[in-house]
Amino acid sequence: MKIVIMRHGEAETFAQTDADRALTKFGRSASRDVAQLCKQEGIAEFDKVLVSPYKRAQQTWQELEGIFSAKDLQLCEDITPYGDSETVVEYLNAIIELEQLDSVLLVSHLPLVGYLTADLVKDIAPPMFPTSGMVCIDYDTNQQRGELLWHLKP
Repeated sequence: MKIVIMRHGEAETFAQTDADRALTKFGRSASRDVAQLCKQEGIAEFDKVLVSPYKRAQQTWQELEGIFSAKDLQLCEDITPYGDSETVVEYLNAIIELEQLDSVLLVSHLPLVGYLTADLVKDIAPPMFPTSGMVCIDYDTNQQRGELLWHLKP
């Protein structure tokens, strides 16, 4: 199964709260560009998409939904910048098994995206994620271990 993890696009520096920071024009276009690269890698449809409730992640998904299709979209409070990667990995394993998923996309934030990647792949340091950065992991649910297939950057 494929797990794709994406960091939101470039966002404004300031807003009323961190959760309210909106994407910049560059953040929108870079997110679309990376999604197109992902599509060129052969991934354009997801069984489930999990998106952080933060504005910049929501806006990133809005840019992607014209490129990707999703059978199920879910707002996920656990994938904010302060989310716990072990909890998210446990949740992923549960929904993958329960719902028989073949592909999942997460649109999230630093530092969580790096920690998630390292927890899913094992034996790697958390990779650096620029804004709009994306990784694809070929994940074996039986072994609960993945292999990093590629890392796309704008």
